[in-house]
Amino acid sequence: MSEPAPSSAGSTAEVPESGPDKGAYGAPEEGWRSLDRRTLLVTAVVTAGVVLGAGVPTAVGMAGGGMPLGEVLAWVLAGAGLVIGVGTGGDYVRWRRTHYRVGPERAELHTGLFLLKRRSLARERIRSVDLTANVLLRILGLVKVRIGTGEQTGGESTLELDPVTRAEGERLRRELLSRATEESGAYGEGALAAFDRKWIRYAPLSFLAPVLGASAVGGVLQVSEWFGAQSRLFDWLGDFFRATTVLGGSLILLAGMGLAGAVGALGLWIEMWWNYRLEREAGGTLRVRRGLLTSRSVSIEERRLRGVEVVEPLGVRMVGAARVDAVATGLAHEDEDERTEAKALLPAAPRTLADTVAARVLREPVSPTRGATLIPHPRAARGRRLRWALGYALAPVAVLTVLGLLLTDVLLYVAAAGAVVLLPVAVLLALDAYRNLGHGLSGRYLVTRSGTLARTTVALQRGGVVGWRVRQSVFQRRAGLLTLTATTAAGSGGYSVHDAAEGEGLAFAESAVPGLLAPFLVRSGTQSRSYG
Repeated sequence: MSEPAPSSAGSTAEVPESGPDKGAYGAPEEGWRSLDRRTLLVTAVVTAGVVLGAGVPTAVGMAGGGMPLGEVLAWVLAGAGLVIGVGTGGDYVRWRRTHYRVGPERAELHTGLFLLKRRSLARERIRSVDLTANVLLRILGLVKVRIGTGEQTGGESTLELDPVTRAEGERLRRELLSRATEESGAYGEGALAAFDRKWIRYAPLSFLAPVLGASAVGGVLQVSEWFGAQSRLFDWLGDFFRATTVLGGSLILLAGMGLAGAVGALGLWIEMWWNYRLEREAGGTLRVRRGLLTSRSVSIEERRLRGVEVVEPLGVRMVGAARVDAVATGLAHEDEDERTEAKALLPAAPRTLADTVAARVLREPVSPTRGATLIPHPRAARGRRLRWALGYALAPVAVLTVLGLLLTDVLLYVAAAGAVVLLPVAVLLALDAYRNLGHGLSGRYLVTRSGTLARTTVALQRGGVVGWRVRQSVFQRRAGLLTLTATTAAGSGGYSVHDAAEGEGLAFAESAVPGLLAPFLVRSGTQSRSYG
């Protein structure tokens, strides 16, 4: 069987499997390795947990239908055994047919039974080697290794080894990310930040808390439906509201939802960030390790780092806290959640510490996110935000007013209450969003800040900017504003300066990266702001 020639970045091929390829699959002299055999135990235990979660409500439902208990258990246990056997058997085939090796130039993975998949990544293109291990894997001393190039090409840009021993995972991480040692600069190797239990108090202030509170209500309704108790739950709610006022009952229920959400957010934060440690390793690699039940290890090469983001969600910003994310190439993942986890350098912590960590990561005496003098934006930008905010606030009020005129006067009272609550909040958020606008230069970095629900300050290396995108709507043109986006191969791919003054914004772009925008500028006689 012939194998397609690999490209410089990586390659994948799928060919029908006509027979075992012994030479490619296991000759010790060729360096091929297998996954750990204990993957079968992991699969059996995980499948048993899933079967147990589905089998209990099924058994309760069958028993409630009048079927004898012995017959119920026989059917449920037989089905559980069949599902566990099929799942473990399928994983046995995967284990037998999955092999990998790391050569001088390429990392390769072969897997598949009827359809053989061969993937290979050029070692020079590998940007990340991440290790994760849930509770079961940690007990068994195993990890899942994810090797990636950071390219947005789906699964073809990653190799996943699930599972291997922890020692093997660490060996692969060191071998694939080994680089010539760079100059240590102001901060050498060692810990840059470590877990502090005081940070836990910021967890309930995240936007995740109300979402988890609403999810808890949905979970209660779903469980009550499984056990046929939903009607009794609604009867209890009716009695509860009859015993109290509507306003008082609603406030009590909202408080309960808030408490459930806060507890859930607290538990999730502890699971994600317990044992957190950020350190710089030999060869210029930043490594983040964290996790209580599921341990995670994410490595970022400093030569791929293009800057940092200091993110301040509204709740934690009100108590003077912020988190730090990396702006780096090679952090692309198949979904947004994975990319968010990969770029996180510091959880919500005091803002002064966040700026200190950002400075240490960038090897700067002072973080550009704190030291830069940001230029405020014109008042026309404030007017745009006020109009947007009022429009968003008045839209539901207008809908409720129309429905109230057509249907019932009750909706008119709801619309009036909504207007009283929403309009002041919208105005305050709009004014805050305007105050947060700003941009400037700080040494090797351009800095831009925006947002209100999540204020973000980005420090981006000027050398990492590959282009500028200039956008100007009809309304912006009338107000003399424009939006500049610095495009880069790192992070989200572009970072914007929103609603800057037209002439001043173009001058800023030209000063940040001289010569990049100059061919498209028309010089005027007016004096522009000086940057340096």
